[in-house]
Amino acid sequence: MQAIQNSTNNCPLCNGKSTIFYKQDKKHFFQCLDCHGIFLDQKLRLNSSDEIVRYELHENDVEDKNYQQFVSPITNAVLENFTKKDKGLDFGAGTGPVISKVLKDFNYQIAPYDPFFHKNPSLLEATYNYIACCEVIEHFYHPKKEFNLLKKLLKTKGKLYCMTALYDDTIDFEHWYYKNDPTHVFIYHQKTIHWIKESIGFSEVIIDGRLITFTN
Repeated sequence: MQAIQNSTNNCPLCNGKSTIFYKQDKKHFFQCLDCHGIFLDQKLRLNSSDEIVRYELHENDVEDKNYQQFVSPITNAVLENFTKKDKGLDFGAGTGPVISKVLKDFNYQIAPYDPFFHKNPSLLEATYNYIACCEVIEHFYHPKKEFNLLKKLLKTKGKLYCMTALYDDTIDFEHWYYKNDPTHVFIYHQKTIHWIKESIGFSEVIIDGRLITFTN
């Protein structure tokens, strides 16, 4: 999609300058010229109360087999790479912490954290062998701050598993469902992911479809 030039909206991830990327009705996105992230105009963000209402509309039943299958790229990766002795965090667990449920069924040690639904600040004072972040990073109002926090929470060689839909130039943004959720305020490009790896200081990143694995 051709970007319209000239905007003063700085990127919330890298603080780089941006261009207007998409504008229609109440959807107004910019794209960063440096990290290539696409972000919603800050004036269009929901307030906390409306954000919570939106999340509560999600039908996140942890017993739902389809829901468990959806998060399986993360849960399978944890089961393959870590043991029951390792410590995990389900960051942004939401109303239905399905990753925690699946892994606890295998007697794994994982705790759900969410700023709205599982707010336990003491969990952010520990460190973890792995962190699950499923359909969360697109909700970050302050992505640089959040990724710095996530890296700080990881032990050496620990892994951060993120799931999100990445944008690429083959996608018809105007008709792309992912932008329509009003809580999706920051959308990532592969170049954005590599910017995060280099600038936040992860040692490695692997992109496998929707699954993004950062290694500390």
